[in-house]
Amino acid sequence: MTEPVVSPPAIDVLRAVEDRVLWLSSAIIHHANRVRPNPSGLKVGGHQASSASMVSIMTALWFNHLRPADRVSVKPHASPVLHAINHLLGELDASYLPRLREFGGLQSYPSRTKDPDPADYSTGSVGIGATAPIWGAVSRRYVDTKFGGAGTGRQYSLVGDAELDEGAVWEAVLDPGVAELGEIVWIVDLNRQSLDRVVPNIAADKLQGMFAAAGWQVIVLKYGRLLEELFTRPGGAELRQRIDAMTNPEYQRLLRCDAAELRRRLPGDSPAITALLDELDDTTLTDAIANLGGHDLTALDQAFAAIDDTRPTVVFAYTIKGHGLATKGHPQNHSALLTDAQMRELADRLGTDLDDPWRAFADGSPEQQLCRATAKRLRRPEIPAATPPPVPSDFGRTPTGTATTQAALGRALLDLTREAPDTARRVVTVSPDVSSTTNLGGWVNKVGVWSVQERPDWFADDSETILHWRERPTGQHIELGIAETNLVGLLGELGATWSRWGQPLLPIGVLYDPFVERALEPWSYGIYAGGQSILIGTPSGVTLAPEGGAHQSIKTPSIGLEQPGCLTYEPAFAIDAEWTLLAAMAQLGKPGGSSAYLRLSTRPVDQTLADVPADPAARERRRRQVVAGAYPLRRADAAAVTIAVMGALVPEALDAAARLDQIGVPADVVCVTSPDLLHRAVRARQGHERADTWILDAAFPADRAAPLVTVLDGHPHTLAFLATINRVRTTALGVTGFGQSGSLEDVYRHHGLDSDSIVRAALDVTG
Repeated sequence: MTEPVVSPPAIDVLRAVEDRVLWLSSAIIHHANRVRPNPSGLKVGGHQASSASMVSIMTALWFNHLRPADRVSVKPHASPVLHAINHLLGELDASYLPRLREFGGLQSYPSRTKDPDPADYSTGSVGIGATAPIWGAVSRRYVDTKFGGAGTGRQYSLVGDAELDEGAVWEAVLDPGVAELGEIVWIVDLNRQSLDRVVPNIAADKLQGMFAAAGWQVIVLKYGRLLEELFTRPGGAELRQRIDAMTNPEYQRLLRCDAAELRRRLPGDSPAITALLDELDDTTLTDAIANLGGHDLTALDQAFAAIDDTRPTVVFAYTIKGHGLATKGHPQNHSALLTDAQMRELADRLGTDLDDPWRAFADGSPEQQLCRATAKRLRRPEIPAATPPPVPSDFGRTPTGTATTQAALGRALLDLTREAPDTARRVVTVSPDVSSTTNLGGWVNKVGVWSVQERPDWFADDSETILHWRERPTGQHIELGIAETNLVGLLGELGATWSRWGQPLLPIGVLYDPFVERALEPWSYGIYAGGQSILIGTPSGVTLAPEGGAHQSIKTPSIGLEQPGCLTYEPAFAIDAEWTLLAAMAQLGKPGGSSAYLRLSTRPVDQTLADVPADPAARERRRRQVVAGAYPLRRADAAAVTIAVMGALVPEALDAAARLDQIGVPADVVCVTSPDLLHRAVRARQGHERADTWILDAAFPADRAAPLVTVLDGHPHTLAFLATINRVRTTALGVTGFGQSGSLEDVYRHHGLDSDSIVRAALDVTG
């Protein structure tokens, strides 16, 4: 528990700051929509009502309770409140206040990487920003156990009540490890409204029970001091029962009533309530009906002081959407904007000026002193950033025999512990209960499983146990439940430790490739927020033939090509998997770094087909081409066709090329390892972006231009653009329908990926 920073005698000063935060947040949105020139006429937007419901909560938190080590995720639509507070604390120049949603100005929602003022977490994608502090807490603890210096501090989430509809929220809350994170505090803005309506039944009691069942402390902040005092008077018990029992829409309607209408509607059929209301003047009555705990600074102070740091806490703070504004409680106030007249009335009431909206507190005033003292208290020390250790580019080993790219992952991680132990120490792997089936077993046995506290391994002496589950704070593998959103949420935060605490990690998440799509949106948001990580999807494609359509990914290759802030690889051979993994790791944990997505396979492939050069210089040339996106695997004299193939289908492409040779159609085979990097090179050649283009000449030289067949275990459009490199005739083979169970031969034949199909396609395109 923490004591409030501001003493009770300063409550009037705190209220004055609260009023200024309300004004600034409203004026920021007003100026963007009604003052700033808008030649296009397009809606600018912003949410005055959603901001207003958070003003009291955020004022009490920032100016009375936050500590430097604490971090806060602010609900998306309250971003103007965050900007207002940052301005009062000297963290945001007034020149930015008129620039909400303007190019180069304040972002629509809090952004760690794009806003000019501090934001601890990027939010905007509903439910994802709310859960991010959970994974931030895990990441902080992980860094602290490994390297020290991450300190302590609470991780706050300011959550809109409608966000609790998101499945991502409950996936995170219900993860067993979360109950051990006492630094987690969620404050739910329970304003009972969504985008279009008053929610008929918010089921607050059920939500509170769900958090409690998950091991959370639940604090309910329903009524303010004025209502609580009225409840103690004669008729007060009946008044409480009446308000508690009414539906949300009925209560919201009362907020729009004047005193006379309240006296008619509120008592219902209770003479006791009528008598109680007769004792109140009109102002007290209208104030009382809106006197909820989420707007009572003293009640908020008491709730925050009661937080138990031994377990996660959720505070249900009842609020009014649009509190303090003319639009308060209206069911359609979500995107409503105050008129000029309403803004002037608000300015008069709050002691500000619409014509001078950014006017500061007077020098030496108690309010200015409080802002300066708060800024000084919350100032964080500069944390020097550690340089990521060098990642080897090649272990010097050439795989032989038959192997899979999935198995190469586990082998590469173990090789890293021997060849570069300092680098391996920075690796942390994450998976949703699929460690053994994704070939992480050896790695897990080597480094152990990370846990907040050490737990006994009851199967350590069982001779038949192959995967040893040693849980301890020094482990390097984190296992979550079957919840891909949790996995990538944690990946994003582990990938941001270099910018939070100066300690770069090399986070690698492994999941079944079909479920990359389920995880994509939160992983993408983690990348947007500055997290750098590697996501590995395996096994992939219809090559997982016996599993049927449900487990056969189709779109994931093009997802990797299209995802911003990420490079993608689909290696064909174990050596390609090793090289691309190491190259991806070298991009992590630093300014200007990048995330990566690797699509691996469980298909055993003859590794001699890779034909890795024995000469060191030639080997290095091959490695550079693999990492850059493609390499020539087979060159024919006077090639009549080029087969560009990716991943598991290389054996079929090579077989087809040999058969084409026999019938007088010489064929080149180019192994594509990254359609993403090749596409960037094409765009750079066209002048659309900056990227290296040499790989295009190395893999697809103009003097060998020939009709092109592209082949991959995924949607054919992923490689179709390759024909534009030399403007040749082309045909694209791939998967465009849901798969079926069967043998590899049957499934490939069904989708037109077998050697026969490639031969036919080559003859068609050359004919």
